Amino acid sequence: MGSPGRRIVEERVPDLVAGEKLDLVIANGENAASGFGITPRLVQELLATGVEVLSGGNHIWDRRELLDYIVTEPRVLRPANFPPGSPGSGLYRGTARNGVPYALLCLQGRIFMASNDDPFRAAESALASLPPDVKVIIVDIHAEATSEKQAMGWFLDGRASLVVGTHTHVATADERVLPKGTAFITDVGMTGPHDSIIGMEKEPIIKRFLDGLPARFEVARDNIQMNAVLVDVDPATGRALSVERRRYRLD
Repeated sequence: MGSPGRRIVEERVPDLVAGEKLDLVIANGENAASGFGITPRLVQELLATGVEVLSGGNHIWDRRELLDYIVTEPRVLRPANFPPGSPGSGLYRGTARNGVPYALLCLQGRIFMASNDDPFRAAESALASLPPDVKVIIVDIHAEATSEKQAMGWFLDGRASLVVGTHTHVATADERVLPKGTAFITDVGMTGPHDSIIGMEKEPIIKRFLDGLPARFEVARDNIQMNAVLVDVDPATGRALSVERRRYRLD
């Protein structure tokens, strides 16, 4: 979320990768540019920290310069269930630091959001396109409704290693490994300033609730935290062995 979120990623992720011997780091970067969208320069800055792939969501097109760039940079994803012909892709295949192939699928929900294609059918289609050697599969379901994110978790239980919810910026406390081996959390939470209203300065938002008038929102600055989940996956089966919610603060 804005420059505070980028700052904690830049300061903490390289040490976490080295210290905890992380094989793969994935982030949702759609709010990296002042809270709205992401630019090519910021993509490269975040990828240089040790993040391997950046997923997106409803703010992915907020910066026009990304429209052409996303075609040439496969490590930035827009939701796979966006309309046909949308630039870029919602599915990325790569190799983790330990040599294990993986895939990241980005989806967007439809409840209280734009009426895009069905994310459940898009998930079916994307998973069917993967070769059998790709066992480690991560799904970012970017959605407003907790019910829709939880439904996706159960729908993909046993077919994905991790289904992680994003978009609402508030971490949920329901991380678990589902019965068939899929790690799940309804929302991983926000990386950015937490003395805020979902990352933005409090006063303009409160004022807008009171008077209903347009207001300019600015990214807040204080109490910078990075919310994440740490997932241990069996590379032979793709089944999650554990999922742990993590919160890091900027000193």
